Amino acid sequence: MLFTRDLRVRDHAALTAAAALADCVVPLFVFDEDLQRVGFVRPNRARFLLEALADLDRSLAMRGGRLVLRRGDVAAEVSAVVRAAGAQAVFVSADVSAHAARRQRRLAAACAESGAELRLFPGVTVVPAGAIAPARGDHFRVFTPYWQRWRGLPLPRAVRPPSRLAVPRGIAGIDPPALRDLVDGAASPDLPRGGESAGRARLDAWMRTGLRRYPAHRDDLTTDGTSRLGPYLHFGCLSPAEVARRCAARPGDEAARPGGDAFLRQLCWRDFHHQVTVAFPEIARREYRSRRDRWRHDEELLAAWKDGRTGYPLVDAGMRQLRREGWMPNRARLVTASFLVKDLYLDWRLGAAHFIDLLVDGDLANNSGNWQWVAGTGNDTRPNRVFNPVRQAERFDPDGEYVRRWVPELVALPGARVHQPWRADPELRRRFDYPAPVANHDEAARAFRVRRG
Repeated sequence: MLFTRDLRVRDHAALTAAAALADCVVPLFVFDEDLQRVGFVRPNRARFLLEALADLDRSLAMRGGRLVLRRGDVAAEVSAVVRAAGAQAVFVSADVSAHAARRQRRLAAACAESGAELRLFPGVTVVPAGAIAPARGDHFRVFTPYWQRWRGLPLPRAVRPPSRLAVPRGIAGIDPPALRDLVDGAASPDLPRGGESAGRARLDAWMRTGLRRYPAHRDDLTTDGTSRLGPYLHFGCLSPAEVARRCAARPGDEAARPGGDAFLRQLCWRDFHHQVTVAFPEIARREYRSRRDRWRHDEELLAAWKDGRTGYPLVDAGMRQLRREGWMPNRARLVTASFLVKDLYLDWRLGAAHFIDLLVDGDLANNSGNWQWVAGTGNDTRPNRVFNPVRQAERFDPDGEYVRRWVPELVALPGARVHQPWRADPELRRRFDYPAPVANHDEAARAFRVRRG
């Protein structure tokens, strides 16, 4: 059983099938040196991953098993374990990125050479990426028709976790590495704890108190009405199908919980970007919808955006939260991304790379898909929309609590006045060390629309 982005024992189709069909199972995780080589392994996700693997090992031990760790080329390490164990099959949860597709092809070749069968199972998304297709074409390019088809499908049935696992003796592995062994640099100080146990505790708390408030508060920056389940879904510490079953009604399912349909829509967005990525595997590098314009290059503006020193308090608050927590709410992601591409007119790929550097839930399909959506190069049906950072702040942080939490130098500005510090009394402005705006939003928005025609 090769674990990848499915670090759990509950509702795990591949693991349950392996335990049911085989006398012995080797639970295996390989630290993929290809991912390290291309720079995808970053401190925040690496720390979360190590905690998730430790939690997975404890869960396997409760069932009589243990997690075998290896490091190197995934196909080569799997082949070595197949030979050492005399394994007849390799069980894997199918994934959608270009890297995952290459890994699955190489695993298939390695298994064929070793005389083992490669068996792929769903589990990374609610609905498998290829399960829904339009009448014409290989994938849905617009979200709404995809959502209409997606919400009408029956949810996958729950899969019971194996009660016992027998692991053959003599299969060597490495000791769990330290963070410094995997990546240079320190993790953000306020990351969530990784693992299925922490994810299930978060999900249970969310179902008790958060879900019913979600439709009204999901964009409320002051109260943080989001689930914060993203990291656990990205690493597969939680089954997305289980999360869906717990919050929504489908044919044959129990009645939807209050707020369930709104949250289901967000799970569907996640699936939507995964099916786009299957059809367009270069989504992180190439523009899904080509445009005739050209992004400009300005290292100083890019650094101001990354450091949260743009002079627009809501943008700066989001960027500082990202650096501190490896996370920020969806509304802040939209505003900060829009500011980079439509106010500063910098390449969306620069922003997507910075988010991948820091986001603990940094998922290639969702991150790239959302950045292209904001940039007007992706699946947005209104590619020229521009988020006004002041209006967004006044609407979703009306009293300025979110901004003052993350931009403490503006704490002296009361209420909504914090969102436009350039309008403060000159004497008061001299008291806080905060930059003037790096761009005029109204002018930038007009220029963007002119560039886009």
